[in-house]
Amino acid sequence: MTPTPKPKRRQTKPYSPTSHSDGTIAPKPYRLISLPKQKPKLGHPIGQDKYYTDRYHGTLYLTLTVQTAVHISTGVVEMGTDVKQKSIPLIKTMTQGREGNLIIPGSSFKGVVRSAYEAITYSCLCKTKAKSHQIPNGYSECRNKTQLCTTCQVFGAMDWQGLIHFTDAYCQSVGFRAGFIPSLYRPRPEEGQRYFKQGKVAGRKFYYQTIRAIEKGQQQGILVQQAAKNYSFTSQLHYRNLTIAELGTLLIVLGQDQAKYPIALKVGGGKPIGMGTMTVEVTKLEQATNLRDRYLSYQVTPNHLTGEPLQ
Repeated sequence: MTPTPKPKRRQTKPYSPTSHSDGTIAPKPYRLISLPKQKPKLGHPIGQDKYYTDRYHGTLYLTLTVQTAVHISTGVVEMGTDVKQKSIPLIKTMTQGREGNLIIPGSSFKGVVRSAYEAITYSCLCKTKAKSHQIPNGYSECRNKTQLCTTCQVFGAMDWQGLIHFTDAYCQSVGFRAGFIPSLYRPRPEEGQRYFKQGKVAGRKFYYQTIRAIEKGQQQGILVQQAAKNYSFTSQLHYRNLTIAELGTLLIVLGQDQAKYPIALKVGGGKPIGMGTMTVEVTKLEQATNLRDRYLSYQVTPNHLTGEPLQ
């Protein structure tokens, strides 16, 4: 009697950039923003030893709105029952508050804003995987705290605290959506040279914005906690001793000049398949006017701007 052959196990293919019928690789979902010809101008940072009257100090109240699903992994995989989802076996988690609302760590969002700030100013190449001999002359990471580039003066550098601070962003609704991040294609080290030009870093890498993220289904992805489209988060940005140019650049990066520079930010994982797009709205500005009175009275009236006066 001829034995019945066992059925072959179906192999799930990871998400691949090869999308054309002729086998050619589709365009990459990112672009390298070239470095300015003018090298970063280094200067002595203003510091935090006192509030300077010719500089700006205050707080921006931010509302972050999800445009494509956002996932910032904790690195922890939990059972579905641990997150009150009995139908889910295992899931990669995001940070959650006591009531179950998702949280975007302030440090994560600060890094996103910093990357964009670096790209539109004359700033060093900070925290890159490139080797020292691959960094263009004059673009090495700032390590001397008395001589910092534009971005390092505002956001901070090794052994030097910056002038701004982001609080954790809390989701305004409780719960999450269970979604899938497609398994991305294998590493392609042979294509690594696209990041370099004549042996030097060619630019800063930014992913394109998309209308929606790609989802390949449960059989071809990793189950994750997500903040779905239109979820909103609130955060605060505290700043001190900023020049008007530094504050203005910060507002541009946050997308507040929609007429000239409509900017959305990419947050978290899954950027190659369109995830992580968020827009920012400044809902209130608390500007310190008389700093001396803050230390002379328990009841100082804050200077708040909202609505039309804020615009």
